[in-house]
Amino acid sequence: MKPTIQEIQAPIAAEMEDFEKKFKASMRTKVMLLDKIMSYIVKSKGKQMRPMFVFLTAGTCGTISEATFRGAALIELLHTATLVHDDVVDDSDYRRGFFSINALWKNKIAVLVGDYLLSRGLLLAIDNGDFELLRLVSKAVREMSEGELLQIEKARSLDITESVYFEIIRQKTATLIAACCGIGASSAGASAEVVQQMQVFGEKIGIAFQIKDDLFDYGTAEIGKPLGIDIKEKKMTLPLIYTLNTVDKDLKRKLINIVKNESENPRKVNEVIAIVKQNGGIAYAEAMMQKYYQEAMQVVESFAESAYKKSLKELVVYTIERSK
Repeated sequence: MKPTIQEIQAPIAAEMEDFEKKFKASMRTKVMLLDKIMSYIVKSKGKQMRPMFVFLTAGTCGTISEATFRGAALIELLHTATLVHDDVVDDSDYRRGFFSINALWKNKIAVLVGDYLLSRGLLLAIDNGDFELLRLVSKAVREMSEGELLQIEKARSLDITESVYFEIIRQKTATLIAACCGIGASSAGASAEVVQQMQVFGEKIGIAFQIKDDLFDYGTAEIGKPLGIDIKEKKMTLPLIYTLNTVDKDLKRKLINIVKNESENPRKVNEVIAIVKQNGGIAYAEAMMQKYYQEAMQVVESFAESAYKKSLKELVVYTIERSK
């Protein structure tokens, strides 16, 4: 039976509880409107997967320290800032089942809140001399922005090759999980070589995680993400890219025409989904996801056995086998 989040968290349960309190306190501000929004952000936070990666990696590589807490907070602040800004860019009204900041307080305030969160993260690192942690996170934020812009650029022409797709998801999704694992290792006093090793581990998990997300688009309507939403948004995901590269010219032209011009039509979207399934797009994406998952597990295998390592591996399984 698959372990629950509570079971995975067991070795770091006290640290996570402590982190929650510290993070909540760090979000307080004298500006009433901002304080209200910060409280809302704290209340609507998700499963805390990223701080868990930070703490479990730190425990696997060495000893959890105060720097680990700051590293986890830094990740949360900068990641939350990018989510707030993303919701403005995407004109999204919901985030994890809660109203988005821009839906409740409009775009201008949401952009300023994102800027505020970024500055809190930068100051947290600078005030404590955590320059290596700041370097790891800043690099991740830069790559996430580049990945988003590359995806927008390529979506216009739908000419994404498999190598460009992997570069986009490496930057957009995997780089942040790589930063979590690098920060965890660095905060525990690990060598530069081990920090690099854990970043590779995080990157591979992130790529597998994103492919899993792509597969949801072809799944059933019961999952958290609406069926065919990526196709509707003209996002080129791995099952579709593989199919476009393997079918004949006429079918390829038909698929591209539907995605470009008829993606608002549910019947046409279902037609794309059926063609992708029939031509092995799903099976190929699942095989690639397994490849990255296995490679990530091999990286962490070299570390000494501990409760932290066991939970870290279980957390990887949880991210890959999740149902939404």
